[in-house]
Amino acid sequence: MYTRQVTTTLLLLAGLSSFPQAALDLHAAAKQGTIEVYNRDLSLIDEPAHAGIRLSKAYGEGVAWLKGVEFSNGTIEFDVRGEDVKQHSFVGIAFHGSNDSTFDAIYLRPFQFRATADSLRMRMIQYISLPQHPWRKLRVRAPRVYEHSIEPGPDPNAWVHMRIVVQGDTITTYINGAMEPSLVVKKVTQLRAGRVGFYVADTSGGDFANIRITQAK
Repeated sequence: MYTRQVTTTLLLLAGLSSFPQAALDLHAAAKQGTIEVYNRDLSLIDEPAHAGIRLSKAYGEGVAWLKGVEFSNGTIEFDVRGEDVKQHSFVGIAFHGSNDSTFDAIYLRPFQFRATADSLRMRMIQYISLPQHPWRKLRVRAPRVYEHSIEPGPDPNAWVHMRIVVQGDTITTYINGAMEPSLVVKKVTQLRAGRVGFYVADTSGGDFANIRITQAK
């Protein structure tokens, strides 16, 4: 198992540009020490079409940062898998990170994917900007603006493909190849560039694979 003390050489995705990128080899990145894990343990998973990483469950926020990657505008695509465990599965991506506690994130709540009540369906996908704007604060300030349903609702125990497009202060998220976005939000802070990492929230773990980052010029 690769623990949170992964601290060696930089991951240099040279030439992040407007051209499509090949998926990052997460197994190689983990073995070479180019994933820096905060508040979680990391292990490898190897499934058909998904050679990726798993973050353990723990209290508090957890992030697996891709060392040496800086992202401002462009597209982040990846596959993620949570589980159908109520209030204990929150999985997604952190970006524009300044440190382990300051970043934007888009994440899924897989345990809401099969919800029938509209009030719960509207909580399938969420935007946050930590530490100043957690989900509780955003939900009170602007109900149903920073979280939304996904149509159709994915399988809560299966891999989900996320494509996040960041352009200026607008963040648009597409799920499983859909033509229409599941969430469109305006950033709530002045963070415009920073680190990228896989994100899990309090008590949650998650699986991640096939990340591609396209940096717009």
